[in-house]
Amino acid sequence: MKPISKVPLTYGLVAGFIGTALFIGLYYIGKHPLLIPPYSDFRILFFGVFIFFSLKELRDVHQEGILYFWQGLIACFIFVGVYAMLASLVIGIFASLNGDFVQSYIQQKTAELKTYPPEIIERIGKNTYERNLQLLPSTNGFDLASLYLTQCFIIGIFISIVLSVVLRRQPKT
Repeated sequence: MKPISKVPLTYGLVAGFIGTALFIGLYYIGKHPLLIPPYSDFRILFFGVFIFFSLKELRDVHQEGILYFWQGLIACFIFVGVYAMLASLVIGIFASLNGDFVQSYIQQKTAELKTYPPEIIERIGKNTYERNLQLLPSTNGFDLASLYLTQCFIIGIFISIVLSVVLRRQPKT
């Protein structure tokens, strides 16, 4: 296996296990991890640290100090993909084994939606707001795992671009 796939795969697996442990830990200390606002999600710092060291190892250890932007993006995509799939799988299994996980999400999200002021409801659309409230009770573990997977890729794409630019180093001509 080539280093461009082996290094981020290894880091993604390690991060996946640590990240799911953090995720489940957050749930048990009373804060549902899927209700944390995106700007304060632990994955921002978590991905930043793991992607940084993954790209740094790839560049310095395996590629003689050279890392092109496209190589960084590919490695980041592999890392985020491995992390997201592993974590989503564990979250799906956890949700199926722990019925309270999904129910607490539904209850807390419903309570959160009901506190929205009229200006926000108007901005997102009254029909959209009411549809989301009606669909919320039918949420299941697969929906929550899919939400987590999607969020991982959204968070990961921004961090990947920044770190691929920061850590790129091209050969001197």
